[in-house]
Amino acid sequence: MRTLPFPIHIARPDPVLLTLVAVFAGLALFAPAQAEASLAFVLRAVLSVLPLFLLSIAIAAYAAASGADNLIARAFAGNAAIMVVSAALMGALSPFCSCGVIPLIAALLAMGVPLAPVMAFWLASPLMDPAMFVLTASILGTGFAIGKTIAAIAVGLIGGLGTLALQRLGLVGEVLREGVGNGGCAGGKIRAPKPVLWPFWREPARRETFRANALKNIVFLGKMLILAFTLESLMVAYLPPGLVVRLLGGEGPGAILVATLVGIPAYLNGTAALPLVRELIGQGMAPGAGMAFLIAGGVTSIPAAIAVHAVARRPVFIAYLGFALLGALLSGLAWQQAARFM
Repeated sequence: MRTLPFPIHIARPDPVLLTLVAVFAGLALFAPAQAEASLAFVLRAVLSVLPLFLLSIAIAAYAAASGADNLIARAFAGNAAIMVVSAALMGALSPFCSCGVIPLIAALLAMGVPLAPVMAFWLASPLMDPAMFVLTASILGTGFAIGKTIAAIAVGLIGGLGTLALQRLGLVGEVLREGVGNGGCAGGKIRAPKPVLWPFWREPARRETFRANALKNIVFLGKMLILAFTLESLMVAYLPPGLVVRLLGGEGPGAILVATLVGIPAYLNGTAALPLVRELIGQGMAPGAGMAFLIAGGVTSIPAAIAVHAVARRPVFIAYLGFALLGALLSGLAWQQAARFM
């Protein structure tokens, strides 16, 4: 048998793209109205996060092309505990949602920023920002908004300090999945210094670095966000609201634990969750359960978890989920006690 004088490489099909095609093909065949609704939902969701998404991509690409990534990584050097506290505080004030923060997190880790402060920022960021504070205060009251802000910072601290402990025990190794970035080991590995050229566009090689870095992240992270929003659209359409009410309509520590666990699949988005929690509390749900639901869902909803799993290795992903759920449970228990004095 004759052999070809050159090797033949068959590209492996992209599982994410195959999943998207399968989902929309199935909807088009069996639920055409929902296919149209899901497509419109995804488009609206993508447009809502597009400015922050592109900004994060541009920051990462600029840092790589100019050589500023090493300077940014060095800015996070120092006392690890202080960095965690600062990152948790910054995260609670940042305007990123649970999916929109993923590109920025991937960029920071690829720059070699230590995992512990990144984890603190990662967990705190989706939970509160100035606009969400005002919205929460208007729907659930100023006290609840203040409590959620404190909870966001606390969850960030739990995740950041907990990550430090895992690192010291040697339970966390490389952070990013292969192909996402080339930095970010558990010890905060910082690449060797290289010359910084702020106007990187003056050199063709650096312009190519910017283009390649931006394109890679747009394609990889963009398709994961589209998949996440597609699944969220199906949750909005097919998750029975009455089921959430029945699961969360109780009081006591047990209800807080259930609310923490149910917050993962049942949570839609920060804006939609607030009226739902107000309704549930009006029907007798414990305030602590409402807090736990908002905290757990804000960080670990299925769309957000898919995006995190796309960029982080399994031990980091498991730690992310564990710290989020622990923080949500503790926040719910603490708010339940605080609500008795309000």
